[in-house]
Amino acid sequence: MKRDKIIFYVATGLLTLLMFFSAGMYFFNHAEVAKMFMAFGYPTYIIYPYAVVKLLGVIALWFLRGKFLNEWAYAGFFFAFVLAFFAHIMIGDGEQLGAAIAMVLLIVSYIYSKKI
Repeated sequence: MKRDKIIFYVATGLLTLLMFFSAGMYFFNHAEVAKMFMAFGYPTYIIYPYAVVKLLGVIALWFLRGKFLNEWAYAGFFFAFVLAFFAHIMIGDGEQLGAAIAMVLLIVSYIYSKKI
């Protein structure tokens, strides 16, 4: 049981750091993120709302464990990471590793959230 908690906290903590870094980039390096979004073909007006949603999802992962919104946060992150992975592959910028790492952390966090 203690091992499961440690794995959950490490995976969720690393995922949280990754999401804080990502949201920070969206807020504080808007010009670079806007270029990336335009390369993907996405509208740039979704950058700030997307950053806020990432932060709200992290809050849901930590504070609403086992609740309805927690499951939706995991689902939202899952789809975001899958779509990010394939978006990076489609434009060929070689940045899909971040999405793959985030996906692994998300899956580990989800599995071990059910065990504790």
